[in-house]
Amino acid sequence: MKIGKKEKSDQLYRAILQLRDEEECYQFFQDLCTVAELRSMEQRFEVASLLDDGMIYNEILVRTGASSATISRVNRSLNYGTGAYAQLFARIKDRSS
Repeated sequence: MKIGKKEKSDQLYRAILQLRDEEECYQFFQDLCTVAELRSMEQRFEVASLLDDGMIYNEILVRTGASSATISRVNRSLNYGTGAYAQLFARIKDRSS
């Protein structure tokens, strides 16, 4: 399922692109999201990273505490999503080389 394009959602994504550094990003998301929402997004990103590194479900479950449903959902996004995870992981790996 893709998010429909609406002016309000475009406004949020354009605002995110205006953040200058990690600290601004951290502060913005703290103001925007609840602690539970932030932890959920952080956990999903960690799961995606571990799946991208080839870690298996059971190891990810133990390491992150994510449910098998969350791991499966993230894996589906990695394999059948928009490709954004792969693009971002490639950029991160390029910068760390």
